[in-house]
Amino acid sequence: MMQAAIKPFPAARQIAFYQLLAAARKTWLMDALSETLGQIDPRVLKSQLGDLVPADVQKLLAASGVRDEHVFPAPVVLETTPTLVGYYRLLLGIPQKTFYGTGTGMGRLKSMETRGVLNATQKSLLPDFCKAMTAGLADLVRQVSPAITLQDVKELPLLTIGSQFQGGNNNVIGRQATIDVFLAIADICKSHIIKREERKLILHNAAGRKVIIALSSDPDVRIQEEFSGDLRNKVAIEIKGGLDKSNAHNRAGEAEKSHQKAKNQGFRDFWTVIVKKGLDMSKLKSESPTTTLWFDAAQVLGRNGEDWNAFRRRLIGEVGIPL
Repeated sequence: MMQAAIKPFPAARQIAFYQLLAAARKTWLMDALSETLGQIDPRVLKSQLGDLVPADVQKLLAASGVRDEHVFPAPVVLETTPTLVGYYRLLLGIPQKTFYGTGTGMGRLKSMETRGVLNATQKSLLPDFCKAMTAGLADLVRQVSPAITLQDVKELPLLTIGSQFQGGNNNVIGRQATIDVFLAIADICKSHIIKREERKLILHNAAGRKVIIALSSDPDVRIQEEFSGDLRNKVAIEIKGGLDKSNAHNRAGEAEKSHQKAKNQGFRDFWTVIVKKGLDMSKLKSESPTTTLWFDAAQVLGRNGEDWNAFRRRLIGEVGIPL
């Protein structure tokens, strides 16, 4: 009886997971928390955590060299970066579906994690949220043996986020990539945003004009600017998170169809965010001749690299805010 040949497994799904992981570092994981801690008043943070964290747990963390703020939430942290609700959820190991399910009371905060939104009602709930999360996180610190370490704090969330990614199909992964790019855009423009909704950012640019950046379909993200009371379509952005090189040209073709629709709507610039590494860009460009600018999805999602810097510069220029 002939034995089956040993066949290689494709890397496509893991590449997609990497893209999502790179984005999660900027929204839900330690990188995002560290960046946020550098932006807030340490005195306010210390005061809030002092009232929340039990004394015995503070001693355990101090003995392990782990900072209180790396484990426990404080309102000032979540007011600065609402997506960090996900950091504490993941550290406690709770799946999204369970965490935001009926009867938990957490559903009202879901848009903070997934969209970066913080409205007045959510802000009023932050003290209760921090108190509730502190109870579970304190038990975690007390019961990890021999003692919790900074490495534990960094790696425990990965166990849950891995399951979250694994449970998503290709369409879910693609939608998450689009949301993550939208969050990156919001971060670029944050000091000029006058109103933030789940699917829309409204800001004033340096010329005093209103700019609207919104999630939509065909295109995935649209940028519009108000002139004399009328909205003008400026930039259409298509986001193709993508799973493998073999299907990249189909994704470029999908972007082309969307850009053609946007062109008919009066948009004048057409950007495509897609995995570029290892691909023949000349062939990609032939698949979407309407695309005026191409950006690497992994770099934009990870907010790092030449394409991310170029994306940031061009966005700032199109929106009309100071560099």
